[in-house]
Amino acid sequence: MGLDTDISKIPKHLLSESDPVFAFNKAIIDATKDLCVAYKINTAFYEALGTKGWQAMEKTVRYIDDEHFKIADAKRGDIGNTSAQYAKAFFETLPFDAITVSPYMGEDSVKPFLNQQGKWAIVLGLTSNKGAADFELQKIAYEDTSHRGNGFLYEKVLKTVSAWGTPDNLMFVIGATQADEFAHIRKITPGHFYLVPGVGAQGGSLKDISEKAMIKDCGLLVNVSRAIIYASTEKDFAGKARSAAEQYCTEMRSYLPKEFIS
Repeated sequence: MGLDTDISKIPKHLLSESDPVFAFNKAIIDATKDLCVAYKINTAFYEALGTKGWQAMEKTVRYIDDEHFKIADAKRGDIGNTSAQYAKAFFETLPFDAITVSPYMGEDSVKPFLNQQGKWAIVLGLTSNKGAADFELQKIAYEDTSHRGNGFLYEKVLKTVSAWGTPDNLMFVIGATQADEFAHIRKITPGHFYLVPGVGAQGGSLKDISEKAMIKDCGLLVNVSRAIIYASTEKDFAGKARSAAEQYCTEMRSYLPKEFIS
């Protein structure tokens, strides 16, 4: 469940609350907590509001119980000592379990997030946005232990970064709109979980993702944000969000092997 909470899109009656963003998030969490395994907070929507936004984010992540996986979608990544401070901010000062990370600056920018016991780095692999074509889907020449040749830049990223961590502390962001690449990506990183945005408002297909990338441990953490949390802008918004979430759960369940279904 993505909590990409835009104060300009939440129901107008909440604007009279002392903290409208947290009031909205609390209602969404209460309505959906039995339907999801994780909440992903896109930090940009909170940082844009300054101090009040940061406070709303902190209250939200602390409100989510420990049975749910808590993701900071912050896309951090800087020189080592700076990344170490980002890791401290999100893993120690705030109780997030995972953070999205950009690998562009290399190993020393990612390692501080992998060095936190019991925490996860979710590294950008192949994203769902149109701009993925600008760099991620550009062909480059590279070599590894198995072959030398040409490939996409994102392939080099996946192969290189997967050696920095393990499937126990490292995931990759793979956008749902990149379904044609999923089978190939699964061959490159056979044991890792993927955080999969792009389902819902961006049009990604749950069926295609499941067929091409699911493994014995499932291996997929599918995120839906706008299509659920903005299912209604009226006073019934939480109930409508629950109904939308139930629809996604029903579809997901239809693609799961029987051993996953209790």
